[in-house]
Amino acid sequence: MNYLVAVLADRIQAESAYLGLEREGINSTILGRGYKTADEFGLIDPKEQARKQAKLMSFWLVPFGFFAGFTFSLITGLDTFAWAGEIGNHVVGGLLGAGAGGMGSVFVGGGVGLVEGGGDALPYRNRLNAGKYIIVVQGSETLTRQATRILRQFEPENLQGYAETN
Repeated sequence: MNYLVAVLADRIQAESAYLGLEREGINSTILGRGYKTADEFGLIDPKEQARKQAKLMSFWLVPFGFFAGFTFSLITGLDTFAWAGEIGNHVVGGLLGAGAGGMGSVFVGGGVGLVEGGGDALPYRNRLNAGKYIIVVQGSETLTRQATRILRQFEPENLQGYAETN
């Protein structure tokens, strides 16, 4: 499946482009105020992806951090927290390790989700928030080429094609 995404300045231009495509028998979708939203269409929200990635990483990093902190305290025999006693020192070391694992899941998992999860979705979301309109055509390569020729007549701000890879 191929996708063609065109960013248009206003509603009039978007509707004209939509009608131009419709005259040639090409189905398309308009995103923007009064039409589908980015969420309804399925554009990935990078913040949501970052939250999911951080949560997934925390399932592994927090227990690993606890185990690593507990083991480090046990091996080194440090008496850092005299008030906690021998076993308490190891537990506190484990809790500090778990905290470090939690921070790692937020920074690494969330950072990776923001960078990797968004792709081109974030710039398109920003354009929709700025009042622009987006037309999306889905179909074969031949169909998207034909749609490209039609959409260029309307002088879009941006015209980008994507090929879905599995």
